[in-house]
Amino acid sequence: MTDTLLRRPTFRRYWAAQTVSLFGDQVTLLAMPLLAVLAVGAGPAEMGYLTAAALLPNLLFSMPAGAWVDRHSRKRRLMIGADLGRAALLLAIPLLWWADHLTLTVLYAVAFAAGTLSMLFEVAHSSLFADLVERTDYVTANSLLNGSRAMSYVAGPSAGGLLVQVFTAPFALLADVLTFLASAVFLRRVDVAERPGEPEAKHGNGMRFVLTHPVLRAILLGTTTLNLFNYIFAALFVLYVTTGLHIRPGTLGVIIGLGAVGGLLGATVAGPISRRIGIGPALILGLVVFPAPLILVPLAHGPQPVVLAMLVTAEFVAALGVMLLDITAGSVQTAATPPNRLAVVAGFNRTINYGIRPIGAVLGGTLGAFLGVRPALWIATVGALLGVLWVVFSPVRKLREIQ
Repeated sequence: MTDTLLRRPTFRRYWAAQTVSLFGDQVTLLAMPLLAVLAVGAGPAEMGYLTAAALLPNLLFSMPAGAWVDRHSRKRRLMIGADLGRAALLLAIPLLWWADHLTLTVLYAVAFAAGTLSMLFEVAHSSLFADLVERTDYVTANSLLNGSRAMSYVAGPSAGGLLVQVFTAPFALLADVLTFLASAVFLRRVDVAERPGEPEAKHGNGMRFVLTHPVLRAILLGTTTLNLFNYIFAALFVLYVTTGLHIRPGTLGVIIGLGAVGGLLGATVAGPISRRIGIGPALILGLVVFPAPLILVPLAHGPQPVVLAMLVTAEFVAALGVMLLDITAGSVQTAATPPNRLAVVAGFNRTINYGIRPIGAVLGGTLGAFLGVRPALWIATVGALLGVLWVVFSPVRKLREIQ
């Protein structure tokens, strides 16, 4: 089925657009913080503000953006515009740095504007995807797209590090400029008959639809619970591994890189697993396989080779679970949502899932300070496993295939 999809020029160009953009994003993910630290002297607080500036648009604008996209009949053009806008924003950074006019305020503004365009791109993508792909191919198409994401996690950071080292952080961002331009070119060549816009689309429609749909509501509650506790875990992971387990930063980078290979495997096996046991049970499996191996982190103890093996295993299996969950949940959500509500539903889901992340991070820091880092990690891993309960006692467990 993968070969069949890739033989279709329209989907192949769409997949290529997503792939090149994902690799560029990984370069920026490394280069932007380094630029803030090395070029404008950002401290810990400023780094937090920079991260918040990039994420805030998802919380503020995802729901109204979803309604706007559903009213718009040219989703592909919106995505192209978002690509070109992000390219222009990132191109301004090395030019301002070269002219000695780059400041933290400028970086905050660029991060916020680029984050807004990225959010718009992703919301429009959820709607255009359904115009491009047959329902029976949702899992296969999502496997290809998430496989590209996994590959970007493996290769992107190392490529970004090399570019920063060779060209400096400001000019490393030019790589992402090129990927956004390439993405726009590929999308320009995607020939698809898009559905007419929905004039009555309102952002509240997405919330009402999800909360009254038993399958979508269960998936949202399960993934939100998982995200909350996962960000409690993420807030403390680096601190615990480097200070509690005495792992060097370079070694930690290798651990994360090796673990990301699990994402490639997850993208490969998601389709076969869904066909073998059913897409609903596969989704439930992802909700377990993602958080369960993270228990190995607070359990890690003994000689350093043993500790390293446990950390790599945790990262590898968790990455596999992430892909299995993302592919199955994304496919079910797309299939269960009427075409004229895809963007408003995506906007609502994005608001909740992104909104819960900073709450989890703050809770993680608070629990770590009052209870200790290791006990907080135990709470995070056990709590993340509770997310599956929302789904296992819902109609999701009976889903076998996408009709």
